[in-house]
Amino acid sequence: MLTTAAAALIALSSLAPVEEAPAPVLEVVTVNGSGCPAGDADVKTDGRTFTIGYHTFLARAGSGSSPLDMRKNCQVNLRVNVPEGFTYGLARTTYEGYAHLQDGASGLNRVSTYLQGTSPTATVNQAFSGPFSDSWQTHYRPGSNEIQWSPCGERRNININAEVRVTLGSADPDRLNFAIVESSRGAVRVKRC
Repeated sequence: MLTTAAAALIALSSLAPVEEAPAPVLEVVTVNGSGCPAGDADVKTDGRTFTIGYHTFLARAGSGSSPLDMRKNCQVNLRVNVPEGFTYGLARTTYEGYAHLQDGASGLNRVSTYLQGTSPTATVNQAFSGPFSDSWQTHYRPGSNEIQWSPCGERRNININAEVRVTLGSADPDRLNFAIVESSRGAVRVKRC
């Protein structure tokens, strides 16, 4: 049987504040590559999240396209500032676009993430096979134990390298095939070291 004092202690302990991870300050340092020349993307950040709109992130094949048009990439570099004693990592990112592929053509969106100065890289692929003419999304959502956490006490920028490819294959070389990356968004996660 609980005494009044014991019941009061239990009630008060449930009101004790739970320590939350602090809100990080997220900065998109660079957005650059053959598919996103410097200054050619719209960038927004809000605490833990970022959104990027791309203007020229397009791969194409056929209809007079050059071999250089078949693959385009864009590297996003994120700086995350957190208080001492906390670590951070990329919790998720999503790429969205549109592809138009004739029968016999194929496309690919590949998203690779890694921490600056480290070798482990996480990669996800989204493949498309013609005929295909529709919107697409590529999701990177690691579990908590799969997040690439920054080493405690060290500042490492997060790199996200995305590419889009189109291969003509057996499609009619006189017809245009393309894949566009329209936007990406993502969020970082923070935890105590």
